[in-house]
Amino acid sequence: MTWDEVLSFINEILNYTLFQIKETPVTVISILIFLFFISGFIFLAVAARKALNRKILRRFKIDEGTSYTLSRITQYVIITIGALVSFQFVGIDLSGLAVIFGLLSVGIGFGLQNVTSNFISGLIILFERPISVGDRVTVSNIEGDVTEINIRSTKVRTVNNVSIIVPNSEFVSKDVINYSHGDPTYRLDINVGVSYGSDLDKVLKAMREVADENKHVLQNPAPDVHLIEFGESSWNMQLRAWVGDVKDYPQIRNELNQAIVRKFRDYEIEIPFPQRDLHVRSSVSLPVNNKGSADKTN
Repeated sequence: MTWDEVLSFINEILNYTLFQIKETPVTVISILIFLFFISGFIFLAVAARKALNRKILRRFKIDEGTSYTLSRITQYVIITIGALVSFQFVGIDLSGLAVIFGLLSVGIGFGLQNVTSNFISGLIILFERPISVGDRVTVSNIEGDVTEINIRSTKVRTVNNVSIIVPNSEFVSKDVINYSHGDPTYRLDINVGVSYGSDLDKVLKAMREVADENKHVLQNPAPDVHLIEFGESSWNMQLRAWVGDVKDYPQIRNELNQAIVRKFRDYEIEIPFPQRDLHVRSSVSLPVNNKGSADKTN
């Protein structure tokens, strides 16, 4: 086989018509050109998103959530434009594609309801921003930080450093607790019981000192101590302390709990444990009415 014959054979394959869309032939070469262009636009979109995040938006000191939303929207816009340009470049009329998509819409609607729901929910999250990257959230009993919002799902890294992929529809159709929405401060409530024989003023003083001595506890709003109820064997006290970042509350709670134990020992304040008193009565012989029994027998 000569070189000209090889080239002729390759040319035949590349120009082989796979199918037609509204009298426009779609060949192998047109498919390859389309894939090349769409891949190039996807690469450009990813590069633009990274450049916006790392170089441009940081200069304007925009918060992480807003920066992420703007960069993601830019990426999706570039990909959409790339798809339109790629179709036009290979000579495919978009009106012809509209007819095909119209015929497939019913099947897509029934077969891909979940995907469509998550896609629409992803757009709602990006534009409405009920959650943002960096927020501490609880959804479907999962608590963690939002690390990535994609068009179909959102990645949440739990406090145990485990990545959970959550469908976007979960954030739109279910109750979501967003601890960081608008204000990252958080009120931490520490409950502890003290015996009824304790000096109440000394207990209040000790718990306030615990809050004042912790460098992570905010002084505005000021911490406060409440006697919330009279328990079976203790006064149930509550220390209410504000922390600057909700993500730090597990560590600060641990510090405050340990400090309360040490402070109560210094002030000789007792933390009671549940007690039950058991009273046992000795058995008493019951009188037997033989007469009554005899009468009933007769």
